Amino acid sequence: MRSKFKWIFTLLLAFTMQFSFAQEKTVTGTVTDGKLPLSGANVKNGSRGVQTDADGKFAIKANVGDVLTVTSIGFEKQTIKVGSSNNYNVLLQGSQRTLDEVVILGYNQSRKKNEVTGNVAKVSGDVISKVPMVSIDQALQGKVAGLTIAATSGSPGSSQNIRIRGAQSLFAGNEPLYVIDGIPVVSGNVTGDTNASSLSILSSLSSDNIESMTVLKDASATSVYGAAGTNGVILVTTKRGKSGKTRFSATSTAGFQNNAVKGLRALTGAEKQTLLEDAVFNTYGASNGFTRSQALNYILNNVPTGTQTFVDWYNAGSKEYNWSGLMKNTDAPLYSLDINASGGDSKQSFYAALGYNKTEGTVIGTKFKRITASLNYSNQLTEKVKFSNNLSFSNIDQNAILEQSAYFANPNLTKYFMTPWANPYNADGTLNIDLAAQGVSVHNTKYLAENNITNNNLLRFLNNSTISYSIFKNLKFTSSLGLDYSLNAYRNYQNPFHGDGLNYGGYVEESYDRVFKYVTQNSFDYNFKLKENHKFEAKVLMEYWKTKYQGLYGFGQELTRPEFQYINGTSSNWSASSYYQNAMNLAYLGLLNYKFQNKYLIDLSFRRESSSRFQPENRIGNFYSVGTAWNINEESFLKNMESINLLRLRASYGTTGNAQVDINSYQSTIGSSTYNSGAAVSPSSYGANDKFLWEKANKFDVGTEFELFNSKVKGSLAYYKSVTFDMLQPSYPLSPTQGFDTQATNAGKMYNKGIEATINVDLLHKKNFNWSVGGNFTTLENRVTDFKYANGDLRNYTTGTRRIEEGHPMYEWYMRKWAGVDPATGSALWYINGVDGATTTNYNAAQVAFQGKNALPTFSGGLNTHLDAYNFFLDVSFYFAGGNKVYQDWAAYTSASSTRTTVTYNGTEDLLNRWQNPGDVTDVPKMEFVPSTFAASTSTRFLYDGDYVRLRDITFGYNFKGSSLKDLGFDGLTMSVRGTNILTWVKDSRLKYDPEVNASGITTLTTPPVKSVVFSINAKF
Repeated sequence: MRSKFKWIFTLLLAFTMQFSFAQEKTVTGTVTDGKLPLSGANVKNGSRGVQTDADGKFAIKANVGDVLTVTSIGFEKQTIKVGSSNNYNVLLQGSQRTLDEVVILGYNQSRKKNEVTGNVAKVSGDVISKVPMVSIDQALQGKVAGLTIAATSGSPGSSQNIRIRGAQSLFAGNEPLYVIDGIPVVSGNVTGDTNASSLSILSSLSSDNIESMTVLKDASATSVYGAAGTNGVILVTTKRGKSGKTRFSATSTAGFQNNAVKGLRALTGAEKQTLLEDAVFNTYGASNGFTRSQALNYILNNVPTGTQTFVDWYNAGSKEYNWSGLMKNTDAPLYSLDINASGGDSKQSFYAALGYNKTEGTVIGTKFKRITASLNYSNQLTEKVKFSNNLSFSNIDQNAILEQSAYFANPNLTKYFMTPWANPYNADGTLNIDLAAQGVSVHNTKYLAENNITNNNLLRFLNNSTISYSIFKNLKFTSSLGLDYSLNAYRNYQNPFHGDGLNYGGYVEESYDRVFKYVTQNSFDYNFKLKENHKFEAKVLMEYWKTKYQGLYGFGQELTRPEFQYINGTSSNWSASSYYQNAMNLAYLGLLNYKFQNKYLIDLSFRRESSSRFQPENRIGNFYSVGTAWNINEESFLKNMESINLLRLRASYGTTGNAQVDINSYQSTIGSSTYNSGAAVSPSSYGANDKFLWEKANKFDVGTEFELFNSKVKGSLAYYKSVTFDMLQPSYPLSPTQGFDTQATNAGKMYNKGIEATINVDLLHKKNFNWSVGGNFTTLENRVTDFKYANGDLRNYTTGTRRIEEGHPMYEWYMRKWAGVDPATGSALWYINGVDGATTTNYNAAQVAFQGKNALPTFSGGLNTHLDAYNFFLDVSFYFAGGNKVYQDWAAYTSASSTRTTVTYNGTEDLLNRWQNPGDVTDVPKMEFVPSTFAASTSTRFLYDGDYVRLRDITFGYNFKGSSLKDLGFDGLTMSVRGTNILTWVKDSRLKYDPEVNASGITTLTTPPVKSVVFSINAKF
């Protein structure tokens, strides 16, 4: 009997073992999306899971009968029941469902889309890399509700004016904070000369290396950064390596660009002659007894003051000289090449990239070259310890121009100011540099572009090292050190033969500006559950950063030889200066996230920080936020409604601060000077009063998000209001008895409010045909609600065109109101009371008044559509903005009805519509031969509606597919052509210049925004 049982037991044991081993096996497979292997897809079997490698391959332990779940962001979930086969091919279908999309938030927090309580917007790296701009921030235009971008210059590499939900401060900084891979970095203009083309430090990054950019807008999202986040935050996440064999990608682009808008045309020589004859007749005809047709003879015989250049030109045959054409760099070429490699295994991964960009500006003298290199590496050192390091290097060489004001070396000025009667060339074909002897004050900029040097050369290193340690399952410690180092070498060489260097024997100035910022962060992350429904995530963090600014400047005149283009080649009037500044910030942060059944969410944050920009007793600021969300679609009464994929409400409230004032603004300082030919010191600033402290803002946001019909319709709607108070005012007026005009203090209050709406609709979603449309729209209302002196009296801040005053928007236009031209006399008219009614021909008798419009747009948005047809694709996007007024600067010169245009400089085509005879109805006064008139002085004559719509981008391309790619050794191949800023529609037909102006609302003599056509090819292998 015992032997029988033994035999049965042995048989059962063997069967059990056979069954067990037969069931436990390694299941392998490949996951694709119908186009390419899908790396990073999740394959899960119960609690066990793996990710596919770069070839889309996976291997996982499973038993026969187990169900494997395969998921990936942007694709429908698919299940596999394990059978006898050991290998499976999984084809995932594309999906518009994005509930599982991961959004990166402040301090490397990651949340699923339906877990976010703040107002955030994510733009993928695919969108960013396609925009042929050298600065990555320009790719966001029209893509994010509430974000407006205005070009300060179209010169390649120039910085941009970016505002998130409008300007938050009157006098302190309004630029958003940029955070790259979790580290707040230095941003802004780093040019060596504020008169030259600006240079954005963000242009040091290659768009091809960007994984995504996320814009944080409300208090729940931004208050974790305290004062630095008051103007919004833009998170930049760079690409990472993925497990699998090494994969390569190469992208090459080539194209050309021109000005997006032509602008007003400068007068030809013949047109200017006609206006000169008109002016002479209107001024001298009656008193000297000649008719309009006889004005030319009067000029030739009498040569009125300043007309010798015209007489010489006329007698030489009246040849036309096209200075505007000489200033253009028509079809300015641009080229870029980016190569990257990524790979790794289960423990470590890497991403390495090299890039080169060369872009020429649309006016002569501007060029931009950049090389970039980056290496991102991560390693799971042990089961508990993970290390990562992100390193990038870039070098920029920018040939700039002096374009930030009315410099005669500025080709944009030459285009409009240079008289067409002056010959650019000598008889032997060389460039004419004797213009001054011919009565011409503007330089020959063609010569200057070839013989002067205005150059920025920027080196930048970014490095972020992070190590994390899992103390136990739910508790993790993370420490990181971020380094941001930049060194800009600026050189301005002015030749001794012509231009600004002529009277000094030539001169050279050089400067070196170094910025070094380091950021340390140490944090603990802890998550836990109470029962099954209550989930908590907590973070405590300490952050310290210090920024050091150091610079050296040198100057010299009288070049010993023209070829000696550095300071050691000069021989007189040497001068030198240097500076050193630093700023520090220490902060402690606490975050708590609570979720109940994924229906109800609460985010709490509190930040306490100290800034060296304030007096020791005022350095500490406390900032907090509360964010809540209700996922209504998780409720039982909606959960079974298949048409509703996401429906949620969210709201947030919190405080942020602003410390963007000059370093040492609060201190009374002394500076070096001379006294009785000797060295001395003297007071240089009065310092701040004892109430100089943080500027603060209370921010409120409430909104809803929805996804319907299998996420084919997605959208959001939000209302926001931000109230800024205790505003930083660096120049508060003082009584003259104090010995100083101003001091720094806090005063004033204002608000911004509006609505934001986004919508995206998947109209068609077929196997070989997809079509989607989308858009966003934002409104902005701004009002200054408190602007008083210390004694309570109302005060104002007035520039030449705008005024800040309580009860009005910031920078509302403030000037005389134009009433047109008197049809009987051709004289200019203005409204006496500045509004309407009675008019006057006396400019000074007209009142200056508010003109009811702001310089900043009150609405903006974007529209887009995407079309896939078989292997072809088409993307089109528009950007629009308006509700504001744009003022045409320098019209007092280019549109003057006086000798400024007919003799001294040149004018623009609008003058051809001038009044000539009694009864003429026109908006351009009669021409007069006087040194200047008030007809073109500051008034609403040159104030235009700023509403415009721009075809921002249009891309057409082809994705190569099929076995032929594999035969050629490619995993993917895409070819496309892209046009940017191709067309612009302007509401006000009088506005001929580009409506996209900087935050001042004023057109300038900088290079306008550009339109481009770019061809690109991307290969993956």
